[in-house]
Amino acid sequence: MYLGKDMKNFSGNVLFLDRDDINTDEIIPAKYLTENTKEALAPYLLEDMEMEEFDPAIDIAASQAIVTRSNFGCGSSREHAPWALEVNGINLVIAESFARIFRQNMYNCGMLAVEIDKATLDRLVTRFAGLGTTVETDFESSLFTFASGDIEEVVPFSISGYDRELIHAGGWVNYADSRY
Repeated sequence: MYLGKDMKNFSGNVLFLDRDDINTDEIIPAKYLTENTKEALAPYLLEDMEMEEFDPAIDIAASQAIVTRSNFGCGSSREHAPWALEVNGINLVIAESFARIFRQNMYNCGMLAVEIDKATLDRLVTRFAGLGTTVETDFESSLFTFASGDIEEVVPFSISGYDRELIHAGGWVNYADSRY
């Protein structure tokens, strides 16, 4: 399988955030937007998000992917939200829908923001949430394989050709550098 030299990893442990409308202020609180580096954002990812049975200090460190509900990344249009995910090793977010600018910021950073239908999302949450689930991403075949113990489910996905090129390049800057 071809992997662009700057292509990120889209497989690993899944963090289920079973909630709609997780906004950019919850992803990275605005008080940290004065930080000078992406790395400085790392300890503050999701620190203000309140969800039962969610502990950012434990749950984030063990995760490389997020599965969530609709309108993920709503709120302001800043790039800090994807950056905070990226510096914590989370390069994949799967949701029913995304705020448009957040979704594009993910692709511009070479990260994967994939929408799947509500019925599939409901099934994944019901079958896998709370079980120590992993996702394996076959980017070229456009397939996710979710697994926990003996339970496994393959979920197809699609993204546009342009977004696929951004992923292969490792984001917009590398994409532009190679073409312009």
